[in-house]
Amino acid sequence: MPRHTAGATAVIRARFRIELPGDVWASEVSRSFPDATLRLLTGVPMGDTALELGEVRAADPAAVTDAIRSHPDVTGLDRLYGDDERVISQYEAAEKSLYEFLWGSSFPPEFPMLVEDGEMEFDVTATREQFEAFGSALDTSEIPYELLTVVHTDDSEGLLTDRQRECLTVAHQRGYFEVPRQCDLTELGAALGVDKSTASETLRRATDRVVGQFLLGHDDN
Repeated sequence: MPRHTAGATAVIRARFRIELPGDVWASEVSRSFPDATLRLLTGVPMGDTALELGEVRAADPAAVTDAIRSHPDVTGLDRLYGDDERVISQYEAAEKSLYEFLWGSSFPPEFPMLVEDGEMEFDVTATREQFEAFGSALDTSEIPYELLTVVHTDDSEGLLTDRQRECLTVAHQRGYFEVPRQCDLTELGAALGVDKSTASETLRRATDRVVGQFLLGHDDN
């Protein structure tokens, strides 16, 4: 198990998927184009509306952008960039129901936020208390949601323990991750001064935490 220094602040990074309310424009547009990906790059709530910078990725991004522009809840759309695969636009949109919930929490979600076929995915970074409060807010809001990934880190020690970091470093240096492998678990354990099973377990835990962290923060280009 990872070690925690007394007094250190536990940090949780998590990725959620929620079902957008049907009256949110992004829900309507994305359901009309289920193969498209809408990426909210940034957004600033302004009363009953929000100023947003968004990206559309689709087989025909221009058609999806036109649908956004023509939606009654979207005004002042300016196309900033476009090619055959994506369009980036700035626009003002009526997002009151969504922003009231997201920005009403103790911390905002992180950008970018992805919308596909009526569902939104976003990341949060929070203390355990904030994370639990956010989950409670989701439960009481009756918004259907799914917790996709969760990674526990520690402000003072980082993602890995010293032993896990050493194990990963030695494994990498000795070619354990190369194809074909340049060393096996027995050799790795000998280099670390532990038996094969201990080396295997330490490496598995370290790899799981690193992969989980990567998937949580991964941004497809």
